[in-house]
Amino acid sequence: MKKIMVVDDDPDDLQSIKQMLENMDDEYNVTCASSGVRCLKLLENNEIPDLILLDIMMPEMSGWETLKILQENSSWRDIPVVFITARTDDFAEEAGNFLAMDYIEKPFDIEDFKKRIDEVLEKNDS
Repeated sequence: MKKIMVVDDDPDDLQSIKQMLENMDDEYNVTCASSGVRCLKLLENNEIPDLILLDIMMPEMSGWETLKILQENSSWRDIPVVFITARTDDFAEEAGNFLAMDYIEKPFDIEDFKKRIDEVLEKNDS
């Protein structure tokens, strides 16, 4: 079973991504966090996923800020992070690809989305 945490401030995106992932693969166990702060609270409670799908544009704490905190914590820094975002500018894409394992723009193709998630999970396993 692969644990995936989806972090997004849009409740519709959270639910649709959760349902899509769980319907695509019964090996996925998906947890949702509605903010970077909530993500960190779940991690502090030892709910450690195999992968974090992280939105960039969120109020209170952006995906960039959340990633920085993850990378500064020795218990969390090895959790692979994939940015999922509606941001399509070159800077965000280049920074996202450099800082995270992958950068996926919304809306995304479902098969491509699963393929890229599986690639990150496989890379992290080896």
